[in-house]
Amino acid sequence: MILFTIAFFAGVLTIVSPCILPVLPFVFSRAGQPFARSVLPMLPGKVVTFAGVATLAALGGEWAVQANEIGRYAAIAVLAVFGVTLLSPRVAAVVTRPAVALGNRLSQRAAGQEGSVGASFLLGVATGLLWAPCAGPILGLVLTGAALHGANVETTLLLTAYATGAATSLALAVVAGGRVFAAMKRSLGIGERLRQGLGVAVLAGVAAIALGLDTGLLARLSYAGTTNLEQSLLDRLRGNSAARAEAMASNGVAPATNGARNAYQSNLPVEGTFPSLDGAVEWLNSEPLTTEQLRGKVVLVDFWTYSCINCIRTIPYVRAWAEKYRDQGLIVIGVHAPEFAFEKRIGNVKRAVRNFEIGYPVAIDNDFAIWRAFGNNYWPAHYFIDAKGRIRHSHFGEGDYERSERVIQELLAEAAGDRRTDGGLVTPNARGAEAAPDFARLGSGEDYIGYMRTSNFVSPEGIGVDEARDYTVEELRLNQWGLAGNWTMGAEQATLNRAGGGITYRFSARDLHLVLGPGASGRKVRFQVKLDGVAPGADHGSDIDADGNGTVAETRLYQLIRQSGDVRERTFEIRFLDPDVEAFVFTFG
Repeated sequence: MILFTIAFFAGVLTIVSPCILPVLPFVFSRAGQPFARSVLPMLPGKVVTFAGVATLAALGGEWAVQANEIGRYAAIAVLAVFGVTLLSPRVAAVVTRPAVALGNRLSQRAAGQEGSVGASFLLGVATGLLWAPCAGPILGLVLTGAALHGANVETTLLLTAYATGAATSLALAVVAGGRVFAAMKRSLGIGERLRQGLGVAVLAGVAAIALGLDTGLLARLSYAGTTNLEQSLLDRLRGNSAARAEAMASNGVAPATNGARNAYQSNLPVEGTFPSLDGAVEWLNSEPLTTEQLRGKVVLVDFWTYSCINCIRTIPYVRAWAEKYRDQGLIVIGVHAPEFAFEKRIGNVKRAVRNFEIGYPVAIDNDFAIWRAFGNNYWPAHYFIDAKGRIRHSHFGEGDYERSERVIQELLAEAAGDRRTDGGLVTPNARGAEAAPDFARLGSGEDYIGYMRTSNFVSPEGIGVDEARDYTVEELRLNQWGLAGNWTMGAEQATLNRAGGGITYRFSARDLHLVLGPGASGRKVRFQVKLDGVAPGADHGSDIDADGNGTVAETRLYQLIRQSGDVRERTFEIRFLDPDVEAFVFTFG
């Protein structure tokens, strides 16, 4: 029930997200019309369509994404026609002339002339299709969990709860908006101009959606503006649940290690029990471990994947904790859950474990069995487990290292029965990509290159899905990028077909990283980097020299730029001297 409550209120919160601004004019165009006929039918249309499309997305298949895109473009076309008919009844008549009588009537009523249940439901269907990419972080959690667990009734119900919350906030907004519009009509007599103004707003919204502003700029604003609200809701509900779990533990529900109560008890809440570690396809640095074997030990479980920059920047701390507290009873387990297909190759993971100097056990969770057992949704994610097999703390993402280490110290003290533990904190020597980001001057975000998740791609030739195409790069604005040369854009990566091709990105950050691989041939690929048209010099990253020269020898994250002086907007260019390189994702720090 808690999950459904979270999903519902997360949907309610989307009304304050800038991402939905292009959609709102379509909804407010129904303001002032009879609620039962013009507004109410729109809401179930939105809910049903959104839940259906999002359920398809949860399957994780390429066909589902393509189906959503088709529906999205169809919705844009429907709403564009709707906007034009709002501008002029005469245009509405021309547009609907070839249609059958029912289509003509629905189009006229969609234009606001009479109010139609069918037209309103159709508008709701279109709005539901357009809403799907705008959903915030909590919907991402629902879809990720659904994709990993598989599609089921609970998934659809959760998505329906989310859409119902969004529809509820829209209904309230329409009611309030209707009163405002009615007052304007009575006092100013500008009903026709108001209707035409709504038509302009609708077309502006269609343009914003067609240009990708809803999933690009506005989506980033949405994430920045609503994540804190949604995370607060999650934390509060999770905190209440943890408090109840702690009360159960204090009443003897959770078994003690040796039947005796320790002298020192931490006040950390209980968030759950240590789930099974079964399902890993292989273990590195250790024989397979079980929760029974680990009873009596304090355990830190770290979910990571080796090309994830956020994971890479947490590794120095996890590694330092494993070394410092090993003799005090801490066991660190890295659970490697792949994001990209190349991260499923065990040889690649073994190489990464050596490169990162990881000596603690690593479970290769290619089938996401351990991920599902924990109900995890993040890279990186840290779960802190006490000696009695209870999850006492969790942290997602980078940062908050001091708090995490204090939790380790508390759990070790609790396991020992006293507070005698080293109160100092580790200060790892993080170098290269492992160094902490410069968030204060970070003006660029993660950008995927494969067509499944790409954004900000501006090569004038457009995206050629799974086909070889010649690309060019023209003038770029901040956070735009393009390809040059002959490339094949796949779902996860772009592959260079002929030597001499490159990638250009306009960015603003201290660090620029790019996940690259040598392709199916496995042959090394030489490349050269330029910054604002010249060699990077002192601004070169750890994987190139001052002249910008480097080699792709394995599939991993490469640090290509680290600005040594003032961070400012720059143009990054990488040119490959050999073919077959694969490029996956840009990240910044």
